[in-house]
Amino acid sequence: MLELRQVAKHYRATGEVVRAVDDVSLAVAPGEFVAVYGPSGSGKTTLLLLAAALLAPDRGSARFDGRDLGALSPGEAARYRRSDVGFVFQSFHLMPAATALENAALKLLSEGMSLEAAQKRARPWLERVGLGARVGHTPRELSKGECQRVAIARAFANEPRLLLADEPTGNLDSHRSREILALMRAICDERRIPVLLVTHDPEALTYVDRACTLRDGTLSHGLDAEAAGAAST
Repeated sequence: MLELRQVAKHYRATGEVVRAVDDVSLAVAPGEFVAVYGPSGSGKTTLLLLAAALLAPDRGSARFDGRDLGALSPGEAARYRRSDVGFVFQSFHLMPAATALENAALKLLSEGMSLEAAQKRARPWLERVGLGARVGHTPRELSKGECQRVAIARAFANEPRLLLADEPTGNLDSHRSREILALMRAICDERRIPVLLVTHDPEALTYVDRACTLRDGTLSHGLDAEAAGAAST
């Protein structure tokens, strides 16, 4: 289980203190799909970076399966991200000259797996996301929706125990957004892993088990009036 306990992360910018995350507590159980909804600049990405052990909190603790992520050494944090975490980004982060199969296998190669073994493991995930016939295509030859599917295959190729998604539909139209959200929902139901999704897309809220609102670094459990209004339109 992912658990954030009174986590705070503040930054100093132009003489002011920016409270990106301010005493946030949130738990995500195995098999639970949780969304944190909020506008740009609300602290959502900082929250994900804390859960990914890419940032350490100023106070409070971020834990996964009982481990204090802020106390990990750089090497331990890197192993945590390689072995336990799948990450889906808004901007895909695919290598433009590499094929879909090579991109999906990339994280496995970073773990020291041979190219043949990494591609053998990644290929079924490309088939699972509907790209079995496109494994040899580069991102330039794929649509944005297909590129995000490659990114999802890459995120699941190492069989993670936690999925973090940072605005995964931000670069997609509404039709492709629904496809990606439904796909993530289906895979996570199958795998029974916790999912933390941060988004400003109201439609994403219809695919999750529970939604919270983050504004100015402060978390509300449930949707505030503004978020609820946006979700209902």
